[in-house]
Amino acid sequence: MNHDQARTFVHRPAQHVVPDADFTGPDPDAPLRDTFDMDSLDFLEFVEALAELGRGERSEDDHPVLVAWDGCADRLVAGMRTTAHGRSG
Repeated sequence: MNHDQARTFVHRPAQHVVPDADFTGPDPDAPLRDTFDMDSLDFLEFVEALAELGRGERSEDDHPVLVAWDGCADRLVAGMRTTAHGRSG
């Protein structure tokens, strides 16, 4: 998965939490909570949905990275690389 694919992938968990989310032209560095008017419980649900769809665990330490599209995409790509390397070696 490349970075652009990962950014698109993040739409699914966001739509899980904010079904009417508009993904046309979101700023990749804008805080997701502000963009989609998420409260802290919505954000936690988003992180859990992202972890489930991304087949990886997310801890509270990940939350600062997951506040924006690009951070989510970076984390997903890094997680995929780690998983791929773990399987091959």
